[in-house]
Amino acid sequence: MSMTDIPAAEAPVWHHRSFAGRLALYAGWLGLVALFVWCWNLMTERTMWVFVHDAPKAAADLVSRAWPPRWSYMDRLWGPLWDTINIATLGTLLGIVIAVPLAILAATNTTPSRLFLRPLALFCIVASRSINSLIWALLLVSILGPGILAGILAIGFRSVGFIGKLLYEAIEETDAQQIEAITATGATKAQILSYGIVPQVLPTFYGISVFRWDINIRESAILGLVGAGGIGAQLNASLNVLAWPQVTLIMLVILATVVVSEWVSARVRHAII
Repeated sequence: MSMTDIPAAEAPVWHHRSFAGRLALYAGWLGLVALFVWCWNLMTERTMWVFVHDAPKAAADLVSRAWPPRWSYMDRLWGPLWDTINIATLGTLLGIVIAVPLAILAATNTTPSRLFLRPLALFCIVASRSINSLIWALLLVSILGPGILAGILAIGFRSVGFIGKLLYEAIEETDAQQIEAITATGATKAQILSYGIVPQVLPTFYGISVFRWDINIRESAILGLVGAGGIGAQLNASLNVLAWPQVTLIMLVILATVVVSEWVSARVRHAII
């Protein structure tokens, strides 16, 4: 359809901005520039530019001392690497166990109480998502002491918000006609949940769980920096003694682990979804 075919009542009418409109637009852009300059000054007022100027030379010196990696140190990384995988796996399972009931309570079409239980479940999901896994690890290490138990709980508590949010949204997006058909047969609420909702959200649930496990592999690799076990503890120990060849090897191991977990996650999601 050409512009000549559009009725006069529907055709767009172009007008130049008024003087006041142009003035407001320029004032808005000027305000954004002023805000940017103010934020830049605030961020850089304590920056020591002499170190920034010397950064390329310092980085080159660090790389020269960190390469080649100390391959003989690999014998001491297999145990912490296995701990890291266990932290991610068990933490993901813990998150799933807690998140599934919360998602059912948070979804509008499955919650037994929209006035009390749903807000409470949503609060737990939001609280979990708002606290980073490192913060969870710091809190749990101070309570339970250093070790992989604190790491597992930190990963689990962090995973609750991610899994719970995506899962309750998937529950709310289920086909209402299938649920109505099962309800019309006189099914109980448990049967409606089992035969009307679970089959619809099961592929999404599998995908969310595997994806979260992939994320947790990456996050659990650094929890040792705060005492929560895993390969991050070896990284922290090597950093403390400035053993840069060991640091390089550990970073390469973490990179390889993340790449493998990404490949496994993609293959599993492709197989089950």
